[in-house]
Amino acid sequence: MTTTSELLAAYDAQLRGGPDPLPAGVREERDGPLLRVTGLFRGFLTAPADLGGVRGAELDALIARQCAYFTERGESAEWKIRGHDQPADLPERLRAAGFVPEEPETVLVAETAEQAARDVPEPAGVTIRQVTDREGTERVAAMESEVWGMDMSWMADDLYGRLTAGPDLFTVLAAEDDATGRTVSAAWLAVKPKTDFAGLWGGSTLAAWRGRGIYRALVAHRARRCPTRYLQVDASADSAPILTRLGFQPITTTTPYVFTPGS
Repeated sequence: MTTTSELLAAYDAQLRGGPDPLPAGVREERDGPLLRVTGLFRGFLTAPADLGGVRGAELDALIARQCAYFTERGESAEWKIRGHDQPADLPERLRAAGFVPEEPETVLVAETAEQAARDVPEPAGVTIRQVTDREGTERVAAMESEVWGMDMSWMADDLYGRLTAGPDLFTVLAAEDDATGRTVSAAWLAVKPKTDFAGLWGGSTLAAWRGRGIYRALVAHRARRCPTRYLQVDASADSAPILTRLGFQPITTTTPYVFTPGS
């Protein structure tokens, strides 16, 4: 069994980047230790756990440059920080600059082989299918919009762009109602090239279809398609208990801090 500290060290060494491969129109650039990604539905910022030693006034200047950059673009941006990141006052400095924290999530990791071998029953009344076309990603985006009560139509472009950029590295699965063909849940697997990890993302389910084992089935289906040693999830408060029961280990937390120009 890999220890929590070993998993965290591997996570920090291998999973501090942006999307890979980059979808068309997405660009990466560096500002000191910070990786800045543009061309997604909102900007994305991430850095090593120690932020390259940047502290104090130098850190405030780094944060201010990101605010100015995304203000000029008229674009919101997410700075992703983990619970063990340094310096300890980074969240305070981000808030002072106008970044607003969203709900924290738990980072969990599991051995892929163990998850693939689990005997998870197929949920009654639905069929899990692989999505490969734009029409399928549009149905997923419509389902996500209904789940979250907001317009998430951008997700159709995002998912299809990732499918096009790396069809061997990105898999989208949808659970469809057998009676109507309607997409009632969806999730995706993102393999990180040249690492030991693949990420499990999505997993939202329409309210009327929750409690039927669809989430667990989608975890198992993705594990069976995964070529890497580990599966990693940024889990919500709803998902984390399910994944823990399945054998996933919590290793840290993650919180998106979001900057919106003019807010």
